[in-house]
Amino acid sequence: MKDNLPPTGNGLAHQARKRFGQNFLHDQNVIERIIATINARADDQLLEIGPGQAALTDLLADSGARLDCVELDRDLAKFLKQRFLGNERVTIHQQDVLKFDPRTLRPESHGLRVVGNLPYNISTPVIFHLLKHHGLIRDMVFMLQLEVIQRMVAGPDDKNYGRLGLMLQYYCQVEHLFNVPSAAFTPRPKVVSAIVRLTPHREMPLTAKDPACLETVVRTAFNQRRKTLKNSLKPLFSTEAMAQLPIDTSLRPENLSLADYVVVSDKLSELQSQNPDG
Repeated sequence: MKDNLPPTGNGLAHQARKRFGQNFLHDQNVIERIIATINARADDQLLEIGPGQAALTDLLADSGARLDCVELDRDLAKFLKQRFLGNERVTIHQQDVLKFDPRTLRPESHGLRVVGNLPYNISTPVIFHLLKHHGLIRDMVFMLQLEVIQRMVAGPDDKNYGRLGLMLQYYCQVEHLFNVPSAAFTPRPKVVSAIVRLTPHREMPLTAKDPACLETVVRTAFNQRRKTLKNSLKPLFSTEAMAQLPIDTSLRPENLSLADYVVVSDKLSELQSQNPDG
């Protein structure tokens, strides 16, 4: 791997910028383990988010895969463009990933593989942004805060269970692969990190009539997670409609499965179709 670091304007090594949530991975053993997990092939189409100082990018490029990298930091983007100058398989996009449209890469259905050490302050918005295009994505391998991944994989009756896990599990298979110590980064983050793989379902095991209704139901329920569903879902259902729900509304939001939430959201969708102005 190349070991030269991007310079700053004064010629010194690039300093991590707190406003971008930058923590640069430097532990070679961790890097190699992540690369082995991704197992990129020459015929893959990869999208790397936040390549930073190219800790993963160099090895991903060595696979021969087509590689697009989205980097917000202008100095790092300039460094990366210079680093991969002449490599026609690597393209650097200096852009906010939340404004980046994966469709511009023209991937085949379920053909795009996404990787990245996501800034922890925007990790959830980035993932939900990508899930808008879940039909284009084969898998996503991310470095995230361990606490976030614990929420992603949680099931009913788990204190970590909530909106994030439910919505991700609706669209994807979620796997917590391994943890990464803070010593693997510069500067050291104050939290433990971990690697997660999200694999969008090719055939949905559960299909809500309206995924937007599912999102609304889940968000509303967990806005008041200590209340019973009879109380937390009051903004969405009248007393009469609540009585028709095929669930026990005396339960709390964390007691329901994803399948239960799909049933509730389908009922909401039916009610909205019967009364579109209400």
